[in-house]
Amino acid sequence: MKKYRSWLVAALVLNIMVLLGYGIYYYRDSLPEKITIITGEEQELSFRLPFSAKIEGESVGVVEVNREPLEKGSMKIDLSDAITMEASEKTSMTMEVKLFGIVPLKKVEISAVSPQSVAVGGSAIGLHIETDGILVLGTTTVTGEDKMTYEPAENRLKSGDYILEINGQTMTEKEDMIKLLAESDGSVLHCKIRRGKEITETAVTPVRTADGSYKIGTWIRDDTQGIGTLTYITTEGKFGALGHGITDVDTGVLLEVDGGNAYDAEILRIIKGEPGTPGELSGVIHRAEDERLGTVIKNTAQGIFGTVKENCKLKTGDRYCEVGFKQEVKKGKATILCEINGTVNEYEIEIQQVDYSNKNHAKGLVIKIIDEELLELTGGIVQGMFTSYNGSNNRKASKIKGFLMF
Repeated sequence: MKKYRSWLVAALVLNIMVLLGYGIYYYRDSLPEKITIITGEEQELSFRLPFSAKIEGESVGVVEVNREPLEKGSMKIDLSDAITMEASEKTSMTMEVKLFGIVPLKKVEISAVSPQSVAVGGSAIGLHIETDGILVLGTTTVTGEDKMTYEPAENRLKSGDYILEINGQTMTEKEDMIKLLAESDGSVLHCKIRRGKEITETAVTPVRTADGSYKIGTWIRDDTQGIGTLTYITTEGKFGALGHGITDVDTGVLLEVDGGNAYDAEILRIIKGEPGTPGELSGVIHRAEDERLGTVIKNTAQGIFGTVKENCKLKTGDRYCEVGFKQEVKKGKATILCEINGTVNEYEIEIQQVDYSNKNHAKGLVIKIIDEELLELTGGIVQGMFTSYNGSNNRKASKIKGFLMF
């Protein structure tokens, strides 16, 4: 009986620890990594969490928390109640959240920034992306002129590598590599490659094939293109698009960009989404210079970013809205902008779940399409489809990672 009671006590302690651990994990993910507020405006933050926190900032006297100045550079607050914050100028702070006021749970960065407006997008754009180096998709075997099978690049190159140089010559286009192989006469190729974040070197010996050409048994790619949706254009002429990064379809690797352009695009066909199949938009990219919208600079997990040409016109009619922030997004009805039938229209959706921790920076929301017209046209959400625009609030949700486009 004593042994049985010991097992019960141990099981009870284990259950308590598991529940406590799950609770900590759940509540920690309920807090965003970063909070942004607008200077000169009082903002209410409501977390409703059973924790205390300490806010620290270097700009003493610039920030008010619960209408009390942050005079000493730090202040303790109770997160179970709503708090108000206001900053008179740009500054940054740190909010350290503790369990029972003792155990550190999470640090949240708080920034006060100037208000900014952007022209919301929703229109279809075509993207032509040039990679930084030549992307290796994979390796394969080649048959030599002696009828033997070889795999020259095996254990030397692998999927996801970027070939930067061969024998000291910079590789920008696949034609450069093809020409160099043709002139190699089978001699060793010394390759400088980028593998992840590391730069390394390897050597590959081409194999002469029956037709007299030289091959190293490597599938490569040097650029990509596709149709997506423009998210916004700032007053400084910078644009964001897609809301997620462009990855190679074969390797799944985020493409390293070495330039590219954004063009006007036209949607020609909609492949409806079905259970297990997202569907897609099919169209044509107008790559004439007068149809070029701007230049691509960065490809990130949050989307494509670049600059637009002067006098770039949006199909939304230059509809501007004030930038909103992640903590302002709430469950409920909202609207999206997307181009489905040649014009940018506003459609109704429902925000069902918000991930404030946002571990996956390209997916912060669970939404449901409720607009009957859009459901009839697309069957739901299709690839490359939309940007968001919440016209019901004073501050529009226009800069929320994972909210703009899917």
